[in-house]
Amino acid sequence: MLLITIYSNQIKYSYCAETKNQWARDDPAFAVICSLLLSVSTIAYCAAYDHSPGHAVFVVISVLLFHFLIIGAILATICWFFTNNYLREEAPNSHVVEQRVEWLYAFDVHCNSFFPLFVLLYVVHYFLSPLLVAHGFVPLLLSNVLFMVAVSYYHYLNYLGYDVLPFLERTTLFLYPIGVVLVLSPILFLSGFSPSRYFMNMYFSQRVQMQL
Repeated sequence: MLLITIYSNQIKYSYCAETKNQWARDDPAFAVICSLLLSVSTIAYCAAYDHSPGHAVFVVISVLLFHFLIIGAILATICWFFTNNYLREEAPNSHVVEQRVEWLYAFDVHCNSFFPLFVLLYVVHYFLSPLLVAHGFVPLLLSNVLFMVAVSYYHYLNYLGYDVLPFLERTTLFLYPIGVVLVLSPILFLSGFSPSRYFMNMYFSQRVQMQL
């Protein structure tokens, strides 16, 4: 399913480029779907771990705005600026139409990359959360591995989104954050840091502490 999503999105990008002279999607349907799925998963977390309806509403809104939209807009803006200023190929002559990465395309790439991260950190993590927030070697290891795979996969799909553009070069630079993640993950594990406990305590500290 994930591979189908990746390749179908690449086909959509090529179709838009060939027929409408743009790389971004025409409609925000995929971003809306991601927002709805994220809202549903956050509601599930609130049903299991929250202590009040008012706080649950706050958690759903803050997760949707901050985790997906605001961070996504920031990352899209960084990638949009970086690709247009440093990764575009030089035009061979003045008669060639200059191509640039659209900001909406950069946000599309974020949405595509976010989806498998959502599956791992909001769906799989939800079902494993009673184990992941516990103390011990196995919960600590699983938490760090799960976050490492999710974040690395996000950056890999981000790389694929820009690598498909024929006017960009040196797009392998988008793979460099994966190396940082692979270096930091063992350090966090050896220091006893659990990403699961950190983020769960951020929103549901009372209920999580009761279960430990």
